[in-house]
Amino acid sequence: MKLSLSAVEWNAGSWKFRADETFTPGVHLVSGRVGSGKTTLALLSARLLQPDAGAVEYEDIRSRTLSFQYPEYHITGSTLHEEAESYGVNPSAACARAGLAGRWDEDPFRLSRGELKLFQLSCLFMRQWDLLILDEPFSALDCRGKLAVCRSIGENRSGIVLVSTHEQHILPKTDYLWEMRTGKLTFRGPLPEAITAWESAPGPVRMLREQGVIPANLTRDDILEAVCRMHE
Repeated sequence: MKLSLSAVEWNAGSWKFRADETFTPGVHLVSGRVGSGKTTLALLSARLLQPDAGAVEYEDIRSRTLSFQYPEYHITGSTLHEEAESYGVNPSAACARAGLAGRWDEDPFRLSRGELKLFQLSCLFMRQWDLLILDEPFSALDCRGKLAVCRSIGENRSGIVLVSTHEQHILPKTDYLWEMRTGKLTFRGPLPEAITAWESAPGPVRMLREQGVIPANLTRDDILEAVCRMHE
């Protein structure tokens, strides 16, 4: 199973996106600032955007989906029940998973953006995907919601999971680390080795790295364990 961006280029005026990389099964974290090209990567990978040069190639990918940053872009029904059914999942179970038990008759647009985001992601996580693309999955979520999404990402590791985010504090268990900088996609490597080459690492990771301590991964528990190790 592979997703390949082969000599891909996409242009928006003077700004250019470039990638010549391959994604295999596992959780791939793509970090980068707002405007660096993460959403462009997500759209190209989902084949919702056609490259100006190169090709986006799938190998043994039979099911795929993209979660947009803004959950309202996904709404097709007038109730949460209809929304869950459009994903092919049980409405009651989807609402319960999102902390909305018993609210399946509500209008999706009456929810807060955070509630709607968690509901939409819950529907996605109830299915298995060969390619799951998550563009800014932590936006609009509180700390508890972000941790819940991280756990769900960790449970969906059989296919290719592409997580594009500028989140710096709460991150999922990650297999491979990438960076997007001014339109250029760069592979940093598998975890934890890739942490030493992570240019846009968040503050706690940089602090640990400067002390010669490398966390085993990027979850909150991994960071806390590494901090404890530093003070032993």
